[in-house]
Amino acid sequence: MYETYYGLTGKPFQLNPDPAFYFASRGHKRAFAYLQYGLHQSEGFIIITGEIGAGKTTLIRNLLEQVDPEQLVAAQLVSTQLDADDLLRAVATAFGLRATAVDKARLLAELEAFLVSLVPQRKRALLIVDEAQNLSGRAVEELRMLSNFQLGNQGLLQSFLVGQPELRTLMQSPQLQQLRQRVTASYHLGRMDQAETQAYVEHRLRHVGWTDNPRFEPGAFDAIFAFAEGIPRQINTLCNRLLLAAYLSEKHVIDTAHVEAIVDEITLELSGHSVSPQEELTVSGSKSVADDFETAASAFRVEARVARLERAMSSVLRFLQPAARRFAAESPAKRTKDG
Repeated sequence: MYETYYGLTGKPFQLNPDPAFYFASRGHKRAFAYLQYGLHQSEGFIIITGEIGAGKTTLIRNLLEQVDPEQLVAAQLVSTQLDADDLLRAVATAFGLRATAVDKARLLAELEAFLVSLVPQRKRALLIVDEAQNLSGRAVEELRMLSNFQLGNQGLLQSFLVGQPELRTLMQSPQLQQLRQRVTASYHLGRMDQAETQAYVEHRLRHVGWTDNPRFEPGAFDAIFAFAEGIPRQINTLCNRLLLAAYLSEKHVIDTAHVEAIVDEITLELSGHSVSPQEELTVSGSKSVADDFETAASAFRVEARVARLERAMSSVLRFLQPAARRFAAESPAKRTKDG
C-alpha cells in the first residue's frame, strides 16, 4: 500500500526470504565464506546455525543463485520432522527421484545409482537440509551414511545442515560422534550490531528505489535496534508496520516516537493484553503520535473490512450469475406460469 506513496518499486520489508535483498553483514559474510569453502572442499558436512529470523534461509538461497548448475546438482530439504526412513525418501524426492521403493536397501541403491550417474557428467551433488534442528539422531545418522557413498576416492554427496541453535546441541550427542568427525566447518550466525541494523534498513530501502522519503531521524534507527536486537526478520516486521502507519497518517519523517508507538502496538499484540485508549496514549509516550497512528490503524482496519466485504459480494454474485442467466433466457410466459 505504501510503496506507490513513497515512490518505491517494490516491498522493501517482505518477510519471505529473497536473495535479491541479501545484506552482507560481518556475520553473513563469514557464514557465506564457510559455505563457499565447503563447496570448494566438495566433501563433508558444513553446519550453519542462527537464531530464528537471523537470515539463514536467505543466505542459502543467495548461495544457490551463484552455483553453476552444470557442475553442481543441489537439492534443498525443508520439512525435517521425519523419521529416518521417511527422510531417505524425502532426500530422493528432493533430487527428483520417484522414490517408489518400499524396501530401504532398494531406496539406498537407487540413491547411490543416481549419485554415480552424475560423475560421467562432471557433476556432483549437494544436499541442503534447512530447519535441521528438528532432525532426530537416527535421521542425522542416515545422512552420515549417505556421505559414505563413494566412487574411488571421490565422495558422491556433500551435505549442509542449517538450523536454529538447538542443532548445535543435537550435534553434541554421543551417537553423532562419527558425523562430528566429518564436519568440515561450523559457524553460528549472530545478530547484527546497531550500525549494521541501520545499514540493513537503508540497504533494503535503496534496493526498491528509496530516495530518503520517508526520512528516518537518527533516533529512529536506535529505536529499531532496541526492539529488533539485530535480527533481520524482526527488523522487517517492525519496519513494514512502521512504513504502513506512516503512509496512513501521511508522514514523510519518521522519528523515535513513531517507532516506539509501533513497538508498543506490536508488544501489546504479542502479549495478548487489551488496554484502554487512555493506556495506549500513556505507553506511546506522545499523545499526538498516538493519535496519528491510532487514526492510521483505524483507517487500515476499515479498509480491510471493506476489502473483505467486496470479496464476499463478489463470491455471492458469481454464485447467482448462472441462475440469473437461466432466468433471463426463459420466456415471460414461463416465468409467469412458474411464479
